[in-house]
Amino acid sequence: MKPSAIVVLDIDGVVRDVKQSYLRALADTVEYFTSGAYRPQLSEIDTLKSEGLWNNDWEASQEMIYRFFEAQGQPRPTIRLNYEALVAFFQARYRGPTPESWTGYIQDEPLLLSSNYLTGLTHSGIAWGFFSGATRASALYVLEKRLGLDSPVLVAMEDAPSKPDPTGLLAAVQQLDEWAVEADLPVFYVGDTVADLYTVQQAQAMERSRHWIGVGVIPPHVQDRLGYTAYLQEAGAAVVLDNVEQLTPERIIALLSMK
Repeated sequence: MKPSAIVVLDIDGVVRDVKQSYLRALADTVEYFTSGAYRPQLSEIDTLKSEGLWNNDWEASQEMIYRFFEAQGQPRPTIRLNYEALVAFFQARYRGPTPESWTGYIQDEPLLLSSNYLTGLTHSGIAWGFFSGATRASALYVLEKRLGLDSPVLVAMEDAPSKPDPTGLLAAVQQLDEWAVEADLPVFYVGDTVADLYTVQQAQAMERSRHWIGVGVIPPHVQDRLGYTAYLQEAGAAVVLDNVEQLTPERIIALLSMK
């Protein structure tokens, strides 16, 4: 079937629940590098991410550590924090003690969609792929080992600058365009953060010939769902869903009719 639209999915908070993995590793990292003085709550992490600048959880960890010490009266230039050591600690918690072990928190990630959902998109003439700030190894672990996908289109952390820079989203769309007969198909980008939706806005500014639609998804850990919905709407979400599988082919068609 000739593709009629492109759907690009974020992974963390959209494909997998990262409450007990990435977010737990982030909190562990902040607690460790503040010598146990501060462990952020999930609501505090969400507030930080609502700024739209902290899609990378290593950088988010670093920022929360800096802000803690600044609140204690310590100027940022005087804070001695080794970023490489921070990343190594985070990864040991998330992936495991060695890069190949996969025995860390990554084992505790419930899936938020099924491969049948993606098959349904394909059968409806909707091309799909992934753009994520996760490392390629982590992303492929969930996409290939957990979901059983065969070499899906994926742009990961190593492939593009961090969001909201749209380079990675544009690269994923370019790969998916190779399957399309028509040029400039409309693009849906599905994400769970303000940075994801800012990425859509930046892509629209760079490629105006195409229709870009941001779709927000509320990650499972969020307590204030109304407040989080407002964050995503203010960042440009055309619709905010409780789960990515609510973005059915019928809803995609309905959203396209509203443009």
